[in-house]
Order: sequence, then structure tokens, then C-alpha cells
Amino acid sequence: MELASRTFKPRRRALSPARQALFERLAPQWCLDETGDSLEVAGAVLDIGFGDGAATVELALADRSRTVIGVDVHTPGVVNVLAGIERHGLTNVRVVHGDALVLLRRVPVESLAGVRVLFPDPWPKQRQRHRRIVQPAVVDEIVRRLEPGGWLELATDDVGYAEQMAQVCGSRTGLVGGRVPRPERTVTRFERQALDAGRTVTDLRYRRA
Repeated sequence: MELASRTFKPRRRALSPARQALFERLAPQWCLDETGDSLEVAGAVLDIGFGDGAATVELALADRSRTVIGVDVHTPGVVNVLAGIERHGLTNVRVVHGDALVLLRRVPVESLAGVRVLFPDPWPKQRQRHRRIVQPAVVDEIVRRLEPGGWLELATDDVGYAEQMAQVCGSRTGLVGGRVPRPERTVTRFERQALDAGRTVTDLRYRRA
């Protein structure tokens, strides 16, 4: 899968010495490279763009028998997930500090139980919209990697992006679903900002038939 444009906004924030030390100590054990050979991920859930990481840790705590692979490009969130792994004694989480679209090349077809994309960068300007991660080429690659019955969960507070998500996913062969009530999950930092600003959050859930 080749996309011409980056689907995320780079955000640079230095780590404190203590958090840098935590990252260097835990990353070798719990982090996966975004490139390399095919991964053994049968039945895992892929959490794309986890932000501050709280919802990823919650997902892993909810079912310790299920492997959760969280991927994000922003180091502070990666460190938060690593800290959560240590704090809760989790063994079912792997973290990828990198680009989810690159990582997908390592994921075998029909291997994932689910994929979650919560509050991806909305790229609201018309000239930016080709950068959105929820577009036909990407969704097709995600669907190929879902096991039969596997699910795709999306959320956004951008009305236009919600409409695009529904249109793209609704037109993919093999995906069944649509808008749903908000599922039980931690309110992420981006969701809290949206709610505080009075924006409406749209949740969508699809299943590979």
C-alpha cells in the first residue's frame, strides 16, 4: 500500500529525563518495529493513533487474554502506554512507535480480531482531505487484515469526517455496520477537548461479514 501523503501531524515534545529513561528501559521489551517480517498477530486488536494511551491500556486491561497492538508516532503517548504496561503488570500489549500504514505491511491478511481508529487527525481544510487515514485505499487494506467477523471501530468529532467515514466504510464490500451509540471506553484527551468545545462525537462500528 502506497499513499502519497502523511496522514498525521508531526508533534514534537521533548521527554523529561525520567520519562526518557523509562522509554529506553521498557521499549526493548514491549515495542515492535514498524518494518520487518510478518507478525504473528492472530486474534489481536490493532489500536491506531492512540493519543495519550489511556484508552489502549484500558482495552488491554478489559481482556488480558487478547493481544493489543497500539501504534502512534508521538513519543509521549508511547511512554504513557509503556508506563501503563508496567503499572498494571500487563503482558498482552505491544507498542509501535511509528506509522500505522507502514506497520500494516507486517500484518497478515485475515489475522486481526479488530481495528480501532479513535479521533484521527481530521485535516479539515479541503486541500488537506487527501491526508485523512479513513479513505478507500486504507480501509480496503484494513478489511483485508480482519478475520471473518472482525470489527472496525471509528470515532471523530468532525462532522464532515464522520460523513466521509460512513460513506467510505458503507461502500466497502464485506463491511456491515454504521453509526452506533458511544461504546464504553475511557474519554480520551481529544474527545474531552471536543466535548468541552461543544462538538458532537460520532461513533461508527463495522463488521467484516
